[in-house]
Amino acid sequence: MRIRLARSVATVTVAMFAVAGCGSDTSSDDGDDRPTVVVTTNILGDVVEAATDGLVRVQVIMPVGSEPHDFAPSARQAEAMEDADLLVTNGAGFEAGMTGVIDNVADSGTPVFAFADEVEIVDGDPHFWTDPSLIDAGLGALGLRLADLDGIDDKALERNIDTYRSELDALQDSIEQAVATIPEQQRILVTNHEVFGYYAARFGFDVVGAVIPSLSTDAEPSAAGLEALADTIRAEEVQVIFGETTQSTQVAEALANEVGDDVEIVELFSESLGDDGSGAETYLAMMTTNTELITTALST
Repeated sequence: MRIRLARSVATVTVAMFAVAGCGSDTSSDDGDDRPTVVVTTNILGDVVEAATDGLVRVQVIMPVGSEPHDFAPSARQAEAMEDADLLVTNGAGFEAGMTGVIDNVADSGTPVFAFADEVEIVDGDPHFWTDPSLIDAGLGALGLRLADLDGIDDKALERNIDTYRSELDALQDSIEQAVATIPEQQRILVTNHEVFGYYAARFGFDVVGAVIPSLSTDAEPSAAGLEALADTIRAEEVQVIFGETTQSTQVAEALANEVGDDVEIVELFSESLGDDGSGAETYLAMMTTNTELITTALST
């Protein structure tokens, strides 16, 4: 089943990510006098790009497919972060490999906007974007920070943000309609690591376990933990383990083989957008594709 959204996938944004991920120059020597906003993650980079719709120049630090928890920026990227008119971060400890650079950028006087500071974070979980309502909740505060930048058309910015909020509303309606097709007793998630907690809470799923029982992929699963998870999978009659496109599925596959009964591995886009043609080129598209994958897997 396809979930239809009001906004089409904007592949041009992906091209921008690819250039930015290689450490593109953000200087204004090219005659572009728009404010420069540097964003740490490609997911939030797309959100900023869509919500501003050309009013600012957006540079994304983490390229598509990167593992964000331990990503470390190059010297050139760190310089771009410091030279930005505004640095937008995820926050809540998500960019663990960039903490020192972000702190230095803030100390240098560059304005820093941490999205996580504007939403309700639960139990230290930084993966708030899996709930679109939390992206919506942070856009107001982001808009105020963007409006402070020189050369911004405040009215155009407000219109753009309102338009994107409408698209977020459409996304949530589409997800709710899709999830409603899954029998309630089958709305059970086993994930690679603890990344879909907000999604589960927002749309009515029960997360019964994770291969890596941690909010970070830097942690290591234990033999005892995997054995306990295997028991849970059998008890709950789970037929799918949801992996991640940015992580190896080797441990999940071994767990599935241990459990038996044809447990399937389905990879979701969790902490990075996907390449062009993946169906996850933008935040809206990523959330739509993930929901399609989850709905298909759990409805069979």
